[in-house]
Amino acid sequence: MIELGKVQKLEIIRKAEFGVYLNEKDNKSDSDILLPIKQVPEGVDIGDELEVFIYKDSEDRLIATTNRPKLVLDEVEVLRVAETTKIGAFLDWGLEKDLLLPFKEQIGKVERGKEYLVGLYVDKSNRLCATMKVNRILSSDSPYKVDDRIKGIIYRINKDMGVFVAVDNKYDAMIPKHELYWTYRIGDKIEGRVTKVRDDGKLALSLREKGQIQTDEDVIRVLTKMIKNGGVLMLNDDSSPEEIKEELNMSKGAYKKVIGRLLKDKKIEIIKNGVKLL
Repeated sequence: MIELGKVQKLEIIRKAEFGVYLNEKDNKSDSDILLPIKQVPEGVDIGDELEVFIYKDSEDRLIATTNRPKLVLDEVEVLRVAETTKIGAFLDWGLEKDLLLPFKEQIGKVERGKEYLVGLYVDKSNRLCATMKVNRILSSDSPYKVDDRIKGIIYRINKDMGVFVAVDNKYDAMIPKHELYWTYRIGDKIEGRVTKVRDDGKLALSLREKGQIQTDEDVIRVLTKMIKNGGVLMLNDDSSPEEIKEELNMSKGAYKKVIGRLLKDKKIEIIKNGVKLL
């Protein structure tokens, strides 16, 4: 079966002045697919097999290309917006005809020249389109386990739940709300650590290092902030978690760990409403 949106091997069935026609080697489809002459490799003949990508031309006809697009069916990739129009945005995916990202498949404002993480799907009219709602394409069957390091890109933000991440552009993951200590945007690239593999296979992530490593980083952050503030920091046990997060991008618990360590090392002293460097 010839599949729209996928790379597959097809056989040259016949030649024409404007290209060659392709079909499956064994279970032939009803209609042959044109590979335009400028795409035909030199020296090929009837019976030869070619690896091609199947999409639709400007007249909505199936057509083959030997060029591989940046995105194929059931994958996600970061693509640049070539143009925005009244029907949606058009993305550069490496083929002559740009890929449509319909308005209903967009999340937030989409701007020309910027890059967005999208997936490829076949719409109800049997056309290839892009979507920013990539959760329906991402897999939950990742090879990662707890404490593994990961890289990903943020594809959705839910203020009540957290930040959703595509790990390796393949696997679905989330940074829970309580693990967020600064502001993120859709499209931001992150590096983190797996804290849990859920029963459904999705990953829970943290951007903070484990144990002592994270405490060392937090100490540096607090000391840097104190130096910038003239050696003082006006935060104490009565400060709210929100105040500490706004000032230092860390939780209140993490801040208290740092203060306890700095007091033990005799690097700070307690003052009214805060702490001071010694």
